[in-house]
Amino acid sequence: MREEKKEQPLYKDYRVILLVVALLVSVFAIFSPVGYFVENDGLTNVHFGLDIRGGSTIYLQLSGAVAQVGAAPRDIVTVMTAQEFPNGIEIVGTSVAENGSAFVTFRTADPVNQTRLEHMFNTNSIHVSTSNNISQVNISSSSVGFIVSYLSHVYGAEVVPFSIMGGVEYEIRTATTPEELSGYMAAVNGRILTDAAGNLLYRDGTTRETMQLMIAVLNNKLGNGLGVRDIPIRAIGDGFIQIDFAGVSLADARELVSTPGKFEIRIQTTGNESIHVLYGDAIESVGIVGNDPSTGTFFVPFTLSEAGARALQQAAISTGATVNPNAHHLIMLLDDEVVYSAPLSHSAANQLNSQPIFSWQAGTGSEEEARNLQIHLRAGALPVNVEIVSAGQVDASLGQGFLRGAILAGILALFAVAVLVYRRYKRPEIAVPMIATSFCEIVLLIGFSVLIMQDLNLAAIAGIIAVIGTGIDHLIIITEEVAHEGKMPSDIVYTKRIGKAFMIIFATAATTVVAMLPLVSSLGFGALRGFAIVTIAGVLIGALIARPAYSSILRYILIKRGMIDEKARDE
Repeated sequence: MREEKKEQPLYKDYRVILLVVALLVSVFAIFSPVGYFVENDGLTNVHFGLDIRGGSTIYLQLSGAVAQVGAAPRDIVTVMTAQEFPNGIEIVGTSVAENGSAFVTFRTADPVNQTRLEHMFNTNSIHVSTSNNISQVNISSSSVGFIVSYLSHVYGAEVVPFSIMGGVEYEIRTATTPEELSGYMAAVNGRILTDAAGNLLYRDGTTRETMQLMIAVLNNKLGNGLGVRDIPIRAIGDGFIQIDFAGVSLADARELVSTPGKFEIRIQTTGNESIHVLYGDAIESVGIVGNDPSTGTFFVPFTLSEAGARALQQAAISTGATVNPNAHHLIMLLDDEVVYSAPLSHSAANQLNSQPIFSWQAGTGSEEEARNLQIHLRAGALPVNVEIVSAGQVDASLGQGFLRGAILAGILALFAVAVLVYRRYKRPEIAVPMIATSFCEIVLLIGFSVLIMQDLNLAAIAGIIAVIGTGIDHLIIITEEVAHEGKMPSDIVYTKRIGKAFMIIFATAATTVVAMLPLVSSLGFGALRGFAIVTIAGVLIGALIARPAYSSILRYILIKRGMIDEKARDE
């Protein structure tokens, strides 16, 4: 007979060690008096949602429209320069290439302010030559650029082009109507384009990209800049956003929405010293993230007001940044935290010696960095104008009753499961580890929600209860395989059986995760996002941490209790 195999103690089993470490981290997160996840209004760091704590809900309506329009660059230049040149202009050349690039050349007897024209048409590609008191001006841009400049000029708001199949959509980030837009386009001999059925290619609302940017800016503004944690923000269609402020009064919620973050640009002088240049209100527009294929870098375009451009020029000259740009970084701060720091390009430094620059590009090394910088540049100023169309306050008393009911339901569920498991196996050494494992999963889930700053609302608590039920099913599968007919099988058979059990567990976990993923999207079923996150986390925590540890603990207990076929183990 072969020498009996010696079982290793539980404290050396890596599955059990992983569970214990995860539990310690969760308990620390829930009860720790220090750390970024501390919630200061209770005995624990658990952050309950609006439906439990009470608070306020605000609905924002986004002002904007998306349309496809067309107009000739020469007509746009004629209309836009009418006030700048009282004696009029004479168009002497115009061209639109197949790749979309365009230029317009005109002559005028009036004085030409090149800086103002660059600001008006949002381009640095303007050339002015004067002879016999007649100036010839060449404006190089693109057909899309001329339309964007015109619409931005007449609306006094950002206009962003988006390439689509078969054309370009222009998002006007302010309130308008089809009639108003048609009037503006008619003034430059243009029009709103139509589809094959003759319907105007116009819709109220915003693009999906802008909605995502809106939510990102609001998250950054409310969560970062103002110290408010985990504000649930979700889109409703293309034109509305719902914001839930748990534990915040209606007056404070309105103030939080309307208060911008503090954005500042400074220029380095010597060492760590720097001087103020401008605040965020000098930034007139922030464009979409672009990339330079030749260098592989990404950038965020933005434009400054005339006062902001001149302030930046003066600061660059006075600090010596135009002479030695590498020693004088341009520093951007949001709420006094540095979000960008880089030297001026040599071309920008040379140009600032003679004139201000209105259009800038802040370069970054990755697309993610560029998108984050795009959010920071807005400094809490939303991409489109918004209006509070509805606001309400939620009483916490009803939610507290729901919370007590949910906790009681969870306790009763665990107790009922314990009774049923004991009746099935008639052994406390099986029932106790099973219930203890379910309890550990609850602790791990709550700790996870604290670590990721996720609100525990009623939907999330429902997710926890659902995870308990799923977890018990998986534990029963493991128990049936491990303790078939009340006996432990041989190691070879045990390995096969436990492998079969975990194949089932992982398959059901994968199915649940895939089913929940659409609900996680903040632009999807936002009200169920907490439920989806908790369910996915619970399934993964159970499958990767709790279930393996339970199988090891159960096997160890059953061996120690003598529930083992000795002959099978020795063979």
